[in-house]
Amino acid sequence: MGKKNGKGKEYSHNGELEFEGEYLNDAKWNGKLKEHDLENNLRFEGEYSRGKINGKGKEYYEDGKIQFEGIYYNGNKWNGIGYDRLNNKVYELKNGIGYIKQYYTDNILEFEGEYSNGKFNGKRKDYYYDGKLMFDGEYLYSFKLRGKEYIDEKLIYEGDYLYNKKWNGKGYDEKFNIEYELKNGTGKVKEYNINGKLIFEGEYLDGKKNGKGKEYWNGELEFEGEFLNGKKNGKGKEYNYNGELKFEGEYENGKKVLVSKGKSKDCFIV
Repeated sequence: MGKKNGKGKEYSHNGELEFEGEYLNDAKWNGKLKEHDLENNLRFEGEYSRGKINGKGKEYYEDGKIQFEGIYYNGNKWNGIGYDRLNNKVYELKNGIGYIKQYYTDNILEFEGEYSNGKFNGKRKDYYYDGKLMFDGEYLYSFKLRGKEYIDEKLIYEGDYLYNKKWNGKGYDEKFNIEYELKNGTGKVKEYNINGKLIFEGEYLDGKKNGKGKEYWNGELEFEGEFLNGKKNGKGKEYNYNGELKFEGEYENGKKVLVSKGKSKDCFIV
Protein backbone atom coordinates (compact mmCIF):
# COMPACT_ATOMS: atom_id res chain seq x y z
CA MET A 1 0.00 0.00 0.00
CA GLY A 2 1.36 3.41 -0.96
CA LYS A 3 2.01 6.24 1.43
CA LYS A 4 -0.49 9.04 1.95
CA ASN A 5 0.34 12.10 -0.11
CA GLY A 6 -1.94 15.03 -0.85
CA LYS A 7 -5.27 15.98 0.65
CA GLY A 8 -6.99 13.84 3.27
CA LYS A 9 -8.88 13.59 6.54
CA GLU A 10 -8.27 11.68 9.76
CA TYR A 11 -10.76 10.79 12.50
CA SER A 12 -10.51 9.72 16.14
CA HIS A 13 -11.81 6.35 17.40
CA ASN A 14 -15.00 8.20 18.37
CA GLY A 15 -15.50 9.55 14.87
CA GLU A 16 -14.32 13.09 15.63
CA LEU A 17 -12.46 14.87 12.86
CA GLU A 18 -8.84 15.13 14.04
CA PHE A 19 -7.04 16.40 10.96
CA GLU A 20 -7.95 17.86 7.61
CA GLY A 21 -5.30 18.93 5.15
CA GLU A 22 -2.33 17.63 3.24
CA TYR A 23 -0.09 14.62 3.89
CA LEU A 24 3.51 14.05 2.90
CA ASN A 25 4.89 10.50 3.01
CA ASP A 26 2.18 9.43 5.49
CA ALA A 27 2.87 12.38 7.80
CA LYS A 28 0.43 15.19 8.51
CA TRP A 29 1.97 18.21 6.79
CA ASN A 30 -0.35 21.20 6.31
CA GLY A 31 -3.88 21.70 7.55
CA LYS A 32 -6.08 22.02 10.60
CA LEU A 33 -5.54 19.82 13.64
CA LYS A 34 -7.76 18.78 16.56
CA GLU A 35 -6.65 16.60 19.47
CA HIS A 36 -8.96 14.80 21.91
CA ASP A 37 -8.15 12.91 25.09
CA LEU A 38 -9.26 9.33 25.82
CA GLU A 39 -12.61 10.61 27.09
CA ASN A 40 -13.13 12.48 23.81
CA ASN A 41 -12.64 15.93 25.33
CA LEU A 42 -11.19 18.45 22.89
CA ARG A 43 -7.74 19.45 24.20
CA PHE A 44 -6.28 21.36 21.22
CA GLU A 45 -7.34 22.86 17.92
CA GLY A 46 -5.30 24.96 15.55
CA GLU A 47 -3.19 25.33 12.46
CA TYR A 48 -0.61 22.82 11.30
CA SER A 49 2.19 23.38 8.80
CA ARG A 50 5.49 21.75 7.82
CA GLY A 51 4.66 18.78 10.02
CA LYS A 52 4.22 20.75 13.27
CA ILE A 53 1.78 23.03 15.04
CA ASN A 54 2.35 26.47 13.55
CA GLY A 55 0.01 29.45 13.59
CA LYS A 56 -3.14 30.11 15.59
CA GLY A 57 -4.23 27.59 18.19
CA LYS A 58 -6.12 26.95 21.41
CA GLU A 59 -5.52 24.52 24.28
CA TYR A 60 -8.35 23.44 26.55
CA TYR A 61 -8.77 21.97 29.99
CA GLU A 62 -10.79 18.74 29.95
CA ASP A 63 -13.91 20.65 31.07
CA GLY A 64 -13.77 22.73 27.88
CA LYS A 65 -12.39 25.94 29.38
CA ILE A 66 -9.55 27.64 27.51
CA GLN A 67 -6.08 26.94 28.89
CA PHE A 68 -4.06 28.87 26.30
CA GLU A 69 -4.90 30.86 23.19
CA GLY A 70 -2.42 32.37 20.79
CA ILE A 71 0.26 31.70 18.22
CA TYR A 72 2.45 28.59 18.02
CA TYR A 73 5.83 28.34 16.39
CA ASN A 74 7.55 25.08 15.49
CA GLY A 75 5.27 23.14 17.83
CA ASN A 76 5.68 25.44 20.84
CA LYS A 77 3.60 28.18 22.45
CA TRP A 78 4.99 31.49 21.24
CA ASN A 79 2.65 34.47 21.61
CA GLY A 80 -0.55 34.38 23.60
CA ILE A 81 -2.39 34.30 26.90
CA GLY A 82 -2.75 31.50 29.45
CA TYR A 83 -5.70 31.06 31.83
CA ASP A 84 -6.44 29.23 35.05
CA ARG A 85 -9.54 27.03 35.40
CA LEU A 86 -11.60 30.02 36.58
CA ASN A 87 -10.86 31.79 33.28
CA ASN A 88 -8.51 34.29 34.91
CA LYS A 89 -5.53 35.46 32.85
CA VAL A 90 -2.41 34.15 34.62
CA TYR A 91 0.40 34.69 32.10
CA GLU A 92 1.30 36.14 28.72
CA LEU A 93 3.93 34.97 26.25
CA LYS A 94 5.75 37.29 23.87
CA ASN A 95 8.14 35.82 21.29
CA GLY A 96 8.36 32.56 23.23
CA ILE A 97 9.26 34.26 26.52
CA GLY A 98 7.24 34.42 29.73
CA TYR A 99 6.32 32.68 32.99
CA ILE A 100 3.91 29.79 32.47
CA LYS A 101 1.42 28.41 35.00
CA GLN A 102 -0.82 25.35 34.73
CA TYR A 103 -3.55 24.06 37.05
CA TYR A 104 -5.14 20.82 38.26
CA THR A 105 -8.89 20.16 38.06
CA ASP A 106 -9.75 22.07 41.25
CA ASN A 107 -7.60 25.06 40.18
CA ILE A 108 -4.66 24.05 42.35
CA LEU A 109 -1.37 25.05 40.75
CA GLU A 110 0.27 22.12 38.93
CA PHE A 111 3.50 23.84 37.86
CA GLU A 112 4.97 27.27 37.18
CA GLY A 113 8.20 28.24 35.52
CA GLU A 114 10.32 30.44 33.31
CA TYR A 115 9.84 29.96 29.58
CA SER A 116 12.06 31.07 26.70
CA ASN A 117 12.74 29.96 23.14
CA GLY A 118 9.52 27.95 23.32
CA LYS A 119 10.83 25.73 26.15
CA PHE A 120 11.08 25.73 29.93
CA ASN A 121 14.43 27.35 30.65
CA GLY A 122 15.28 28.54 34.14
CA LYS A 123 13.52 28.21 37.46
CA ARG A 124 10.45 26.00 37.80
CA LYS A 125 8.28 24.53 40.54
CA ASP A 126 6.01 21.47 40.34
CA TYR A 127 3.25 20.64 42.81
CA TYR A 128 1.28 17.60 43.98
CA TYR A 129 -2.52 17.43 43.65
CA ASP A 130 -2.87 18.82 47.18
CA GLY A 131 -0.80 21.89 46.31
CA LYS A 132 2.29 20.87 48.24
CA LEU A 133 5.67 21.40 46.61
CA MET A 134 6.99 18.45 44.60
CA PHE A 135 10.02 19.93 42.81
CA ASP A 136 11.94 23.19 43.08
CA GLY A 137 14.82 23.75 40.71
CA GLU A 138 15.94 24.55 37.19
CA TYR A 139 14.99 23.32 33.73
CA LEU A 140 16.93 23.42 30.48
CA TYR A 141 15.11 22.90 27.16
CA SER A 142 12.12 21.56 29.14
CA PHE A 143 14.21 18.93 30.97
CA LYS A 144 15.09 18.98 34.66
CA LEU A 145 18.65 20.19 35.17
CA ARG A 146 19.07 20.42 38.93
CA GLY A 147 16.86 20.81 41.97
CA LYS A 148 15.14 19.35 45.01
CA GLU A 149 12.23 16.92 45.35
CA TYR A 150 9.78 16.83 48.26
CA ILE A 151 7.03 14.67 49.74
CA ASP A 152 4.76 16.21 52.39
CA GLU A 153 7.14 19.20 52.41
CA LYS A 154 10.08 16.97 53.38
CA LEU A 155 13.17 16.87 51.19
CA ILE A 156 13.66 13.43 49.58
CA TYR A 157 16.26 14.21 46.90
CA GLU A 158 18.61 16.98 45.84
CA GLY A 159 21.05 16.98 42.98
CA ASP A 160 21.44 16.99 39.21
CA TYR A 161 19.35 15.39 36.47
CA LEU A 162 19.97 14.16 32.95
CA TYR A 163 16.88 14.15 30.68
CA ASN A 164 14.64 14.19 33.78
CA LYS A 165 16.43 11.22 35.34
CA LYS A 166 18.18 11.61 38.69
CA TRP A 167 21.88 11.60 37.87
CA ASN A 168 24.19 12.99 40.57
CA GLY A 169 22.63 13.53 43.97
CA LYS A 170 21.49 12.27 47.34
CA GLY A 171 18.21 10.79 48.57
CA TYR A 172 16.93 11.26 52.13
CA ASP A 173 14.62 9.39 54.48
CA GLU A 174 11.95 10.97 56.71
CA LYS A 175 14.57 11.90 59.32
CA PHE A 176 16.77 13.60 56.71
CA ASN A 177 19.37 10.85 56.85
CA ILE A 178 21.09 10.07 53.56
CA GLU A 179 19.31 6.98 52.18
CA TYR A 180 21.10 6.64 48.84
CA GLU A 181 23.56 8.43 46.58
CA LEU A 182 23.76 8.49 42.80
CA LYS A 183 26.87 9.14 40.73
CA ASN A 184 26.50 9.42 36.96
CA GLY A 185 23.09 7.77 37.19
CA THR A 186 24.47 4.76 39.06
CA GLY A 187 23.53 3.55 42.53
CA LYS A 188 20.39 2.78 44.51
CA VAL A 189 17.36 5.00 44.02
CA LYS A 190 13.70 5.53 44.93
CA GLU A 191 11.08 6.91 42.55
CA TYR A 192 7.64 8.34 43.41
CA ASN A 193 4.51 9.20 41.40
CA ILE A 194 2.56 12.45 41.31
CA ASN A 195 0.61 11.33 44.41
CA GLY A 196 3.83 10.92 46.38
CA LYS A 197 3.57 7.12 46.45
CA LEU A 198 6.62 4.91 45.96
CA ILE A 199 6.67 3.30 42.50
CA PHE A 200 10.22 1.91 42.34
CA GLU A 201 13.17 1.19 44.59
CA GLY A 202 16.32 -0.55 43.45
CA GLU A 203 19.54 -0.30 41.50
CA TYR A 204 20.30 2.11 38.66
CA LEU A 205 23.06 2.05 36.05
CA ASP A 206 23.46 5.01 33.68
CA GLY A 207 20.04 6.30 34.69
CA LYS A 208 18.16 3.03 34.03
CA LYS A 209 16.90 0.17 36.16
CA ASN A 210 19.73 -2.37 36.26
CA GLY A 211 20.10 -5.06 38.88
CA LYS A 212 17.63 -5.90 41.64
CA GLY A 213 14.55 -3.78 42.14
CA LYS A 214 10.94 -3.55 43.25
CA GLU A 215 7.96 -1.92 41.53
CA TYR A 216 4.83 -0.76 43.36
CA TRP A 217 1.27 0.05 42.36
CA ASN A 218 -0.79 2.31 44.62
CA GLY A 219 1.67 1.66 47.42
CA GLU A 220 1.54 -2.15 47.15
CA LEU A 221 4.36 -4.37 45.89
CA GLU A 222 3.65 -5.41 42.29
CA PHE A 223 6.98 -6.86 41.13
CA GLU A 224 10.35 -7.79 42.60
CA GLY A 225 13.25 -9.16 40.64
CA GLU A 226 16.02 -8.31 38.19
CA PHE A 227 16.27 -5.56 35.57
CA LEU A 228 18.52 -4.89 32.61
CA ASN A 229 18.58 -1.61 30.65
CA GLY A 230 15.34 -0.49 32.27
CA LYS A 231 13.39 -3.69 31.55
CA LYS A 232 12.56 -6.80 33.57
CA ASN A 233 15.24 -9.36 32.78
CA GLY A 234 16.13 -12.46 34.77
CA LYS A 235 14.31 -13.91 37.77
CA GLY A 236 11.23 -12.16 39.08
CA LYS A 237 7.94 -12.38 40.93
CA GLU A 238 4.62 -10.64 40.32
CA TYR A 239 1.89 -10.01 42.88
CA ASN A 240 -1.79 -9.06 42.64
CA TYR A 241 -3.49 -6.24 44.59
CA ASN A 242 -4.03 -8.60 47.55
CA GLY A 243 -0.32 -9.32 47.82
CA GLU A 244 -0.73 -12.86 46.48
CA LEU A 245 1.92 -14.29 44.18
CA LYS A 246 0.55 -14.59 40.63
CA PHE A 247 3.73 -15.34 38.67
CA GLU A 248 7.26 -16.49 39.45
CA GLY A 249 9.81 -17.20 36.77
CA GLU A 250 12.13 -15.76 34.13
CA TYR A 251 11.89 -12.53 32.15
CA GLU A 252 13.68 -11.55 28.99
CA ASN A 253 13.71 -8.00 27.59
CA GLY A 254 10.61 -7.09 29.59
CA LYS A 255 8.66 -10.25 28.66
CA LYS A 256 7.71 -13.32 30.67
CA VAL A 257 9.44 -16.45 29.41
CA LEU A 258 7.25 -19.54 29.43
CA VAL A 259 8.88 -22.93 28.84
CA SER A 260 6.76 -25.58 27.14
CA LYS A 261 7.18 -29.34 27.52
CA GLY A 262 9.39 -29.36 24.48
CA LYS A 263 11.68 -26.93 26.28
CA SER A 264 11.12 -24.25 23.69
CA LYS A 265 10.46 -20.71 24.82
CA ASP A 266 7.29 -18.72 24.16
CA CYS A 267 7.31 -15.07 25.18
CA PHE A 268 4.49 -12.62 25.57
CA ILE A 269 4.50 -8.97 26.53
CA VAL A 270 3.63 -8.24 30.14
